[in-house]
Amino acid sequence: MAGDKVVLLDSYISMFGMRVRVALAEKGIEHEHKEENLANKSQLLLEMNPIHKKIPVLIHNGRPICESLIIVQYIDEVWHDKNPLLPSDPYQRAQARFWADFIDKKVYIAGRQIIWTTKVEDQEAAKKEFIEILKILEGELGNKPYFGGENFGFVDVALITFYSWFYAYETCGNFKIEPECPKLVEWAKRCMQRESVSKSLADPHKIYDIVMSMKKKFGNE
Repeated sequence: MAGDKVVLLDSYISMFGMRVRVALAEKGIEHEHKEENLANKSQLLLEMNPIHKKIPVLIHNGRPICESLIIVQYIDEVWHDKNPLLPSDPYQRAQARFWADFIDKKVYIAGRQIIWTTKVEDQEAAKKEFIEILKILEGELGNKPYFGGENFGFVDVALITFYSWFYAYETCGNFKIEPECPKLVEWAKRCMQRESVSKSLADPHKIYDIVMSMKKKFGNE
């Protein structure tokens, strides 16, 4: 909407921040991007998200919206005239929210365990669980081009940002995702053909480098 002031508090490698970047790009929303140093959070971030003190935060005309999936829904509702992300049908909308919630609860946690766990058996268990989760998502995708059917939608936005982390998961865990979940990787490559996605996602090798420096910093190599 004309005259709107939109600011995004974000972190380059955050899969949650990337979701908001994709949604803003899908809608063609001009905004100011502020990169946060999460080791030394800005006063603005602490004021705008005093509860969780986390990114991303979308500030729309001075008012903050927190939590990535809530922000993406907000963007979809406010700028509803272009590239709708959530289906208009209430049942389909509920299903999309269910799968996005599943991604947050399952994919993120299993991925974290692959990277941060130090015991071999724990990492093996995390890798097995990660692949099982992706296979469930692959089943939900079926033969559709996108989770939203013919159109790129809410669940696609929720999941595609993890694709930029696949290299870090694979390298830290010494395994390959594509042989196990070829359809899902095919879907990810299809999503990457969209400019809104390719320009919003962080470079997988940069993510890996940052992860490795963090592991070194915390003595977790």
